[in-house]
Amino acid sequence: ELGRTKMQIKDILELERGYVIELEKLASEPVDVFVNNKKIAEGEVVVIDKHFGIRITNLLETSERLQGLKS
Repeated sequence: ELGRTKMQIKDILELERGYVIELEKLASEPVDVFVNNKKIAEGEVVVIDKHFGIRITNLLETSERLQGLKS
């Protein structure tokens, strides 16, 4: 998840290609990394040759990550 925002339905219906939606999260804030809807890490968004990626900055303990993958 990169961030969240609230929009009115009328604004959503008026969206066009190229429109930029402002998110509540700041660009410098870490993003959460989820697997099977379970948080396993935090990271920062990076750009590599026109592709987005996530650089892992913090991992949950191995036991916590495995628990999240069981479900």
